[in-house]
This record gives sequence, structure tokens and C-alpha cells, in this order.
Amino acid sequence: MNPMALWCTSANAAELREGQLGDGVLVETLFSGISRGTELLVFEGRVPESEATRMRAPNQEGEFSFPVKFGYCAVGRVMEGDRAGQEVFALHPHQSMFRLPTELLNPIPANVPAERAVLAANMETALNIVWDSAVSAGDRVLVIGAGVVGSLAGYLIKQMPGTEVTLVDINPEREHVAVELGCAFAEPANAPINCDVVIHTSATEEGASLAIESAGQEAKLVEASWYGDKSIQVSLGGQFHSKRLSLISSQVGNIPPDRASRWSHQRRIQKALELLENPAVDVLISGETDFLDIANHYASVLTDKNTLCHRVRYQNLGET
Repeated sequence: MNPMALWCTSANAAELREGQLGDGVLVETLFSGISRGTELLVFEGRVPESEATRMRAPNQEGEFSFPVKFGYCAVGRVMEGDRAGQEVFALHPHQSMFRLPTELLNPIPANVPAERAVLAANMETALNIVWDSAVSAGDRVLVIGAGVVGSLAGYLIKQMPGTEVTLVDINPEREHVAVELGCAFAEPANAPINCDVVIHTSATEEGASLAIESAGQEAKLVEASWYGDKSIQVSLGGQFHSKRLSLISSQVGNIPPDRASRWSHQRRIQKALELLENPAVDVLISGETDFLDIANHYASVLTDKNTLCHRVRYQNLGET
């Protein structure tokens, strides 16, 4: 019998169906993480045809738009071979068990709980953003959009000596997240100006405009949002032009050119796992649902403005 998996079956509809087990070493899933921003676009059928191939998740089944088995934050336990019993992270959709080649099973460091390791893919994206930003010690940095990826980028940057990091979000509930991660917080009207680096992750027109307004002369603006099939209007005259701003696109699918010769994707995800040692990042786990119930709650999890990383727990599946 094939394992059970979460499928998006049509726009705004999901259900548990069988999924393919795959090839390689057997892994029993312990947890998976819902990455709200990307999964909401998939759930609503807003992946543009032009990006359907590039935006495929590893080990995805089905095609955009529907039906499709999507997701990329899985934590499990190896069930066979010389690594039996080892807890691992893998880029795999929400599914009760799966098989993957051993080189795609990333060991979780001993001091990182399996429950927290669902943040690894988001941490990997945040690390890539930091690399793309070329931020340095002492910089004044603004991160617009205090979701999981933006918050983790701010958290990493704040660890550099002398940096001033502010997370900006329209949701005042995100202030406690910023505080836990050692960053300042501001709502858009109070965002600092003359920043050395501005990172935009909110995927909104208003956020992109605020990024331009907040950047200092000849500053770097990193666009890390994915807009799906949505177009936005942002003025590239006025302040963008007169400030001589540098606009950089950051996307996790590729390692930045200045590191590509030394860093593999495997080295990057392993470093991301190591960067989850601090319990402070647990503030980014905003809720948890049992796997057998997730199809019934998936829509509400994705549309709740307070959702950060929602964890799916897999347990006692063999008893049902």
C-alpha cells in the first residue's frame, strides 16, 4: 500500500490521497512544515504557466495547477540500512513515509530537535538572501515582511557585529517575533530610513515601494518575494533613480555566483540545519496539526495572517 499524502485537488481544496513511495532508503515522516507563502500560491492555483517547471518542488507529484502534491519541509527517521534510526531532513512534500537516495537525506545535528528542523528550508532561503545582500558588520538593515524567511534573515544578520536590524510588518503581532530574535520592530509608517541594505519579503506593492523609500543613497535593495502570477507597479523613477539604488533578485534555487564554486546545495542545507541550534527560532512555529486532520485545516492555516511555520505532526498512523 502506498503512503498517504496531502494533495491540492483544485483551487482552495485539499485532501489526503495516496502518494508514490519513490526509490531509495525508506524514511518514516515525523514532522513536516507548511511554508505559508509559497504553499498558498499553489493552493490557490496561482503558479504561472511560465514558472511551472522552475517552481516544481523536489519529489512533487502532479502538475500545476491541479491535482498536485507539494511541500518541501520534511523531517523523518530512517527505517533501514546502516543509517537506521537516524533523524533526517529532506525536501519532500507532506507524506506519511517516502524513499529517497541516501545523499538527499540530511542528518539533523544532535542539538537541533526534530520538531525545530522543519525550519531548515526556510533557513536555507534566509541564508541565501544574506549572501545575496552582501551585508556587513555595522550596517543598518531593514527587512520588510516579518514572515518566516524575512524573520530568519533578520536573525542571521543581527548576529553580525554592530548591525542594526529592524523587521517591518503590517501585523503588530509580529513584534514579539522580532524581539525574540534580537531585532527591532516597526510598522510601515515608522520604518527607519537611510538604510544600507533593505530586504523585501512581503510580496506586496506597498512593501516594494517602502523598500525604495527606506533605502539610503546607493544602498542595496534585495527583492526576495515570490509574486506568483501577480504583477505589481513600482516607480523606478524618483527616489529609486536619484538614489542610484542596486536592485537584486534573491531566489534559493541557485547559490550566488561568488560561492557557487565552493558551496553545493547539500553543504548549504547542512549549514542551515546547524543554524537552527538556538531555541529562539522556535517562536516561528505558530501552530501544529496532526497529519490525519491537516486536509480539513489546510485552508485556514494558509489564510490566517498570524500563521508563520505551521508544523504537521505524524504519529500513530499505523494504528488507524
